Amino acid sequence: MKKRLLSTILAVGAVSMYTACSDSESPLTPATQNSSSSVVSNVESSSSGIAPNPGSSSSIDPGLGGGSEPSSSSSAVAPNPGSSSSVNPVQSSSSVNPTSSATPGSSAVESSSSAEPQLDASGFPTLESYGPPPAEYTKDILSNGNKGWNSRYWDACKPHCSWISNGQEGKTDTTTQESYEKGMTTARNCNIHDVEVPTFTLGHAVQQYWYGFEGTNNACGNAKEKGVFTCTDMAPIAVNENLSYAYVAGPGSQTTCGKCFHLQYDGSFKDASANNAAKETHKALKGKHIVVMTSNIGHDVENGQFDLMVPGGGVGAFDALSTQVNGANINWGAGFGGFLTECQSKHGYDNKLEVYQECVKDMCDAAFGSAGLPNLLRGCHWFADWYMAADNPTYHWEEVECPQYLIDHYMTRINKTKDNRYKWHDDWSTYKEGDPLEEQECLTEEYPNGCKP
Repeated sequence: MKKRLLSTILAVGAVSMYTACSDSESPLTPATQNSSSSVVSNVESSSSGIAPNPGSSSSIDPGLGGGSEPSSSSSAVAPNPGSSSSVNPVQSSSSVNPTSSATPGSSAVESSSSAEPQLDASGFPTLESYGPPPAEYTKDILSNGNKGWNSRYWDACKPHCSWISNGQEGKTDTTTQESYEKGMTTARNCNIHDVEVPTFTLGHAVQQYWYGFEGTNNACGNAKEKGVFTCTDMAPIAVNENLSYAYVAGPGSQTTCGKCFHLQYDGSFKDASANNAAKETHKALKGKHIVVMTSNIGHDVENGQFDLMVPGGGVGAFDALSTQVNGANINWGAGFGGFLTECQSKHGYDNKLEVYQECVKDMCDAAFGSAGLPNLLRGCHWFADWYMAADNPTYHWEEVECPQYLIDHYMTRINKTKDNRYKWHDDWSTYKEGDPLEEQECLTEEYPNGCKP
């Protein structure tokens, strides 16, 4: 997918660059990394809106104990010059190493801004600084013939698209630096405190005689609080009353990591029939638009379906959210369906819109109100207020170029090249914003065949 550069909308006259440094024979500066390819899957459960467990949610398979098998790559790759220019000063949502925040060629379809962007509390440009969205995102597509439906989940696991691969399972091809950049690199990871950390590092068993990479441990595996999570700023956000941005798990047969799709809701839902008509919530969503970006791949997500990442949407089968938000007596609702499914069980399946909105927001406040993770509270309220607490709504869809906002919050700012020298850590929970990333001495004249133990 053709992408435009981040700086087209951010810095004054600056052209953003994407460093294409790879492991050369001299020591590397912090660069993009490859994670090992761990098989990760999304588990989805659909809802009719009338079944005892109507909500639908997916969760990500933690793979091999939260880590993954080290990459077999053991030789250095010559530097790829790539494109270069000035970098955007933006830092990550809890920026880790102040490495370049430039993105490779992105679609960046928002209007460019000639002014220096205003940054939010996490160091990202504010949504408003991207300028007005293009008309493409709100054009009427209800007659285009491509139909689908949304399920929902938020398990907080390391995203599927954070693992390195050779292009299998819809993930980015890390064979070359060029293919790595073209595939949007890897999706950002954060630690339990929502500080961005590497998506992959040198393998934990790296030595002078073996050189390879390994994905940082998934919090949904055995790592728990020591592992990595979905960064909370990947929660949905409203651009205006008629348009939102969000991340999804897409069907493995249809999508690849980093692709974007425009959805327009048609006022109905997945299992609607003559005897099971659309609810007030579905009708309230009719005509609205959302642009979504795939950060996970769901092997059981059907064509046209996008499993929406929304806090409170259900922790699924591989729950890391209860580890990250470890409050007392939190009611996470149904594992598949989350807060809305709980509210439907309490109030029935054909109640008034306001009843579901109030019930969901009460559960949002109870779970996230004092968690210190404001993006989760925002995204949870978004589901009630903008999304109208709609259960498995249907839409028409089309593929589009990605908004720069979604690109910026998706792409790793640390693993910019497909190789790195970052040292493996079993515990990322102590990593704080601004801490330097420890490196190992690899492929130098002194250690030409690997790393210093």
